[in-house]
Amino acid sequence: MSILVLLLDKEVQYVWKRPWSLMSCLYLVVRYFGLFLGLLCGCCLLYMPESVSYDLVVLIEWGFSVYFCFAEAILIWRLYAICNQSKLLLYILVGLFLPIVALSIGTDIYLYSRPSVFSVKEIVTSSAKYCTLSFHMGPMPAIYTSIPIVCFDIVLVVLAAAILMRHLKERRGMRPNTYMIMIVRYHIIYFVLNLTNQVLLVLLWADIPTPAMSLSELFNDTAPFILAPRLIISIWDTHAHDGCLHVSTTFADCVCLTSPMRFEQHEMDSVVV
Repeated sequence: MSILVLLLDKEVQYVWKRPWSLMSCLYLVVRYFGLFLGLLCGCCLLYMPESVSYDLVVLIEWGFSVYFCFAEAILIWRLYAICNQSKLLLYILVGLFLPIVALSIGTDIYLYSRPSVFSVKEIVTSSAKYCTLSFHMGPMPAIYTSIPIVCFDIVLVVLAAAILMRHLKERRGMRPNTYMIMIVRYHIIYFVLNLTNQVLLVLLWADIPTPAMSLSELFNDTAPFILAPRLIISIWDTHAHDGCLHVSTTFADCVCLTSPMRFEQHEMDSVVV
């Protein structure tokens, strides 16, 4: 809840008081759908009634997959923006991403369509009563299905790094684009976050001790939902305080993301002064 309050003023400034765009819609999804999933996971971690345990777990796991798809869409849209709105690049990335979405749906159907593959274990202590999941199938299916997801993230990171390297080569001896560096850095952060998330999801299907499983669940149920909206807001916040004339422009159409003209103008003004 503290994250919700901390970002609320900036959200009002950069989302609710401006014309809506695809990026603002994606932000609202990862912000509030992620908040819903985080609260649901927190409640289930404290206590999950056995009568509804299967339905809640299926809802949470399907929710994770939906959240992942929207987070990946943000990465694709950012690459489209910093690559001079290349339609070819957008079509290629979307074409590669659609099989990942289909794989995610198939994985959820296979892993969570049968109540026999997992159960809820109720643990009672002297001070608390909580629940944890117990999986009855090995981790190999989860490993196989996570490989394409990780590979797609690697493609996005490598492509973002290649775009940045080309930009730095073009701007040799001059100031590089701040936003391009920031977006590529956030791509790397998200890659590390998602890789960690995929590894921990696989570990949940392995026979690991209950404390280790609880820590894995805690990370998966909190970190993605906290970091993803914060990374989006930070770009908008930097842009708003950078004195750009195009601050009200939608994300993909903002020339600051790709054009070095503003920096060149700043350098010229410094020379004149």
